[in-house]
Amino acid sequence: MHRTIAVGERVTVTAPGPRWDRGRLADLLVGAGFAPGRIGAVTDGLRVTAIRQCSLPDTVAPRMRLLMCGLNPSVYSAEAGIGFARPGNRYWPGALEAGIVTADRDPDAALRDHGIGMTDVVKRATPRADELSADEYVAGLGRLERLLAWLRPGAVCFVGLAGWRTLHKRAVAGVQPETLGGCPVYVMPSTSGLNARVPLGELAAHLRAAYDLA
Repeated sequence: MHRTIAVGERVTVTAPGPRWDRGRLADLLVGAGFAPGRIGAVTDGLRVTAIRQCSLPDTVAPRMRLLMCGLNPSVYSAEAGIGFARPGNRYWPGALEAGIVTADRDPDAALRDHGIGMTDVVKRATPRADELSADEYVAGLGRLERLLAWLRPGAVCFVGLAGWRTLHKRAVAGVQPETLGGCPVYVMPSTSGLNARVPLGELAAHLRAAYDLA
């Protein structure tokens, strides 16, 4: 749906039976790149109208090996439909050097062939991360915690310290003493080209360590 519907268009979604509650349905839609409206009960389950956002949908599955978590997608990545898509970003070169993926800029292959999923703390795409509000961080981390508890990956890796530092202000890169949603947490430096002081080899080593933790 996200790939075929234009930004701003509306869709109506019905979730069948007792399997779904309002909170999980809202989380699902946000993760898919939609802004849900009021969720109402109907005879066959729950129904909601949602608006397609400028966003990047999650690439996830139950019991992934590792879930990569960015802060929020850039507009460039949202329009490309690929996380960390900007040419200057070193996530994909680092992942290839680390040997944890075999296809460049292909999140579907990363999930299918290597068990690596992708999400973001905040799903709304922005030109700059400083456009995000504190409320968006809080809501996004809540959704992420519920996602981890639901899908149970082997570990979650925050790409960049800003998202995890919303919860733990003095956190440093590496394995964290705290878990999230019952999952081990790894935090690594940002792969943005603006973070040039961290060499590609060091980013690759962090990605390999996160993969090995999972």
